[in-house]
Formats: sequence, C-alpha cells, structure tokens
Amino acid sequence: MTDKTVPHIHDLLKDSPKNWGKWGPDDEVGSLNYLTGIEVLQGVKEVKQGKTFTLQVRMADPAGDPVWPGRSQSKRMNIMDRGHYNCGKGPHFPGSYEFADDVMFFHLQGSTQYDALGHVWYDDQIWNGYSADTTIGSLAKASVAPLGEKGIVGRGILIDIARHRGKDVLDAGETFNHEDLMAAARAQGVSINKRDILIIRTGWIGSFYKRDPEEFYKDFIEPGLTYSPELVKWFQEMEIPNIVTDTIANEVTVDPVSGVALPLHNALMRNLGITLTEIAQLDPLAEDCAEDGQWTFLYTAAPLKVVGGTGAPVNPIVIK
Repeated sequence: MTDKTVPHIHDLLKDSPKNWGKWGPDDEVGSLNYLTGIEVLQGVKEVKQGKTFTLQVRMADPAGDPVWPGRSQSKRMNIMDRGHYNCGKGPHFPGSYEFADDVMFFHLQGSTQYDALGHVWYDDQIWNGYSADTTIGSLAKASVAPLGEKGIVGRGILIDIARHRGKDVLDAGETFNHEDLMAAARAQGVSINKRDILIIRTGWIGSFYKRDPEEFYKDFIEPGLTYSPELVKWFQEMEIPNIVTDTIANEVTVDPVSGVALPLHNALMRNLGITLTEIAQLDPLAEDCAEDGQWTFLYTAAPLKVVGGTGAPVNPIVIK
C-alpha cells in the first residue's frame, strides 16, 4: 500500500462516534468518569486471595528498556555516593551521616505509562474538542495530570490472547478484535462486563527480555487490536474506561486494511476518551491466572501528576 492510497485519518474516522461533551465542556479524564464508587466496589469484590502483582517494567534496566523506536533509553546516574566521600568531596552534616543521590533522564512515555488524552489528534482538535494549539509548549488541556489526580480503580479482567492462540507471544503484526477478546474470555470461563478495565496480554513486552534488541526492533510492527467501526462501537457501548496492554502502542502499529498508523489512538482515545496504558509486564500475572483460574481482580493505578505532560510512568497494582 502506497502513501497515495492511504486515506487521511479524518476520512477513515468520519463516522466514528465521540463522547465529547458527555461529561461537560471542561472534562479532561474522559471515560475514567465511568469509574464511580460502584465500579470501585465491584473491583474490591474480586479480591479473593490477597495476591498482589505490579505491572510496570523495570526502568533503566541494564538489559535495556522497551521503548517506541526513536525514543532514547532511560538514563540513571548517581550524583552523590560513597566515591565522593572516598575522595574527600562528600558534604558533611551534624552526626556525620553520608548519603547517595541520583537523577534520571527519560521519556515520560519511556516506561509503563498512561497516555494523556491530549497525546494525539487530527483536524486540529484533541479530546473533548479542545484546540490542538493547547498542546504548544505544554498540554494546557487533557494532560496526564488530571488522570493522576483522578486515579484508576475498578474491576480488571485479564484477556490472554497469546495463550488463547496457543502461543508464548503473538507474531509481529498479528491482529485481534473485540470478538477475539470475547472468545478468549469465554475460553477462560469469564465474561467482559460493562466498565471493566481491560488488560490484554500478547506476550510482546515479555519477549523483549528474551531476544536481541535488533531482532525485537527489526522492521518494527507490533501485534495488537485493529481498527473497525464495529470495534469502536463495541468499546463505546461497553463503556470501557481503560485498556492496558503489554505492547508499546496498544494497537497494531499500522492498520493492515487502511494503511493508517495508530488509528485507534484517535478513535478510542481522542474521540471516546478511553485511557491507554502501554508497556505493561503481564507475564507473571497471566501465569498465575492460568494456574488458579482467577482472571478478574481489583486493578489500581495512578500515573505521576506531571503538569502539562503528554504521558507519565505508572506502576499498576493488581490484587486478586
């Protein structure tokens, strides 16, 4: 498919539904509004065993961090440690204690993270109809900070697409849709409920740590959800507040039908206000769910409150 035959995303999504204005003209958290006290308590009811899992990948890992191609690896460095004292340059305090200190340089979307609703757009408008000009210099509207203020708590459900297809990891560019999600859920003996937080495992991020980075990034195209009007309608009708995946972009990198890159970022996030959580490590959770048969749980998360940020790191906690 050539660029000349790839439609503008405006044309691809011209009939795509929007939730703009549903929660008022000033809303900046979108479908997270679906997570009321009722949904929180539904999540609490899923706590049966007291098991906990954290879903963030390690940051500044010597093995490397899985990041979107073109983004730099996280860099952490000491700015104070025992070496300063060994050479007589460490500061002294009453009582003569010593300390270590460090800094990090990283992309806000360079680890497990939440996208801000203003992260992507077309037709000069971001989520809720705000002007794309509000992103200049800093996201004045729909940044990640309101998501951090709100927090995300509810009933989570893990859908293990890779396991359902008998694979450790989906192939590059392998796609699935909402019908596949429901089929996998049935095979697991569970059902996807309205307002569930969807956690979808492909095995992709886990595979990063098992192969050479050059192989992982070669001809880069991830597996993932693929666009269709029916899929978008399903997500809207199911009032899904949040999608969490073990891929870098939640969706297949380039839609195989239209050739448009990342159309669901716009159809689901920009238009419906669904929050996207990316680069989650789901393998340990999936292994445990397969062993004990419990695929639903309390999901809790809160991205860092970065004012004006297009995204922010998060370490979600799952309690079974």
